[in-house]
Amino acid sequence: MNSIAVFTSGGDAPGMNACVRSVVRNALHLGLDVYGIKYGYNGMIEGDIHKMKSYSVSNIIQRGGTILKSARSRTFMTLEGRKKAFDQLQKRNIDGLVAIGGDGTFTGANLFYEEYGIPIIGIPGTIDNDLFGSDYTIGFDTAVNTALNAIDSIRDTANSHDRVFFIEVMGRNSGYIAIQCGIGGGAEMVMVPETSTTIDDVIQNLKEGRGKDKTSSIIVVAEGKVHSNAHEIANKVLSELPELDIRVSTLGHVQRGGTPTAFDRILASKLGMAAIEGLISGKKAVMVGIIDNQIQYTNFKIAITKSKPIDENMLRMVKILSI
Repeated sequence: MNSIAVFTSGGDAPGMNACVRSVVRNALHLGLDVYGIKYGYNGMIEGDIHKMKSYSVSNIIQRGGTILKSARSRTFMTLEGRKKAFDQLQKRNIDGLVAIGGDGTFTGANLFYEEYGIPIIGIPGTIDNDLFGSDYTIGFDTAVNTALNAIDSIRDTANSHDRVFFIEVMGRNSGYIAIQCGIGGGAEMVMVPETSTTIDDVIQNLKEGRGKDKTSSIIVVAEGKVHSNAHEIANKVLSELPELDIRVSTLGHVQRGGTPTAFDRILASKLGMAAIEGLISGKKAVMVGIIDNQIQYTNFKIAITKSKPIDENMLRMVKILSI
């Protein structure tokens, strides 16, 4: 292997820049030529591919977002689109790819590998922490801390006005952000896709809290279709408990941005180095992750199809500590 290319795809996550930096500098250290592909698969199709040097990734480790930009590509999901992408790589004699993203990114990468055989290693860059094969994904820790800062501020106003706040956090179909925020933010309750919490459960919890002289409450809701959104949940609760002063706050995309934490910078650096080392050792169509603080490589198909279970002890912790 003489030449590799790196790209970011799908939703951005804090720490992606630190990962790009690690990939580029480790590849250069090992004597490889390195290219950066802008705008993900769209850039691969259009030939938005540029040679990178060590200085190309200077002063980016502390920056959120991604200097390579990101996009979701419908064209890449067509045979014609993937053929154009492959031709662009061939034109530049690129031997391997490093894809930083989530399950959509890896679905496309696996398909690309099956059709053209180009070695690809994926690095989990998503705030949702929903990929099987890694205890943590790049951006998750930063997203949790960003959400916690907001929850702490909301807690102040909830206490001042004796209010119940439903706070919606991101996570798509995963409750990892919500659970961590629930524990770290002292929430009275957490609603996540992995559990069967009902509106009646929420109502009962609030009634019990009032019986213990709790004048304010924080309920963290993971976005997604399982429990509907926080506004719908709050309206249903209010119809049953009209005496409560209920407010809703949706944190949204603020969780995607911001300066990455030390944890995310270090995780990104470790995974970036491991991706290059994996390519050189002959690994293909795998995602690199960290399990029990050890580097692990997981087949794309397993990483994107196998469910990542929630730690039941974390849910138990939320319940016990909210008494």
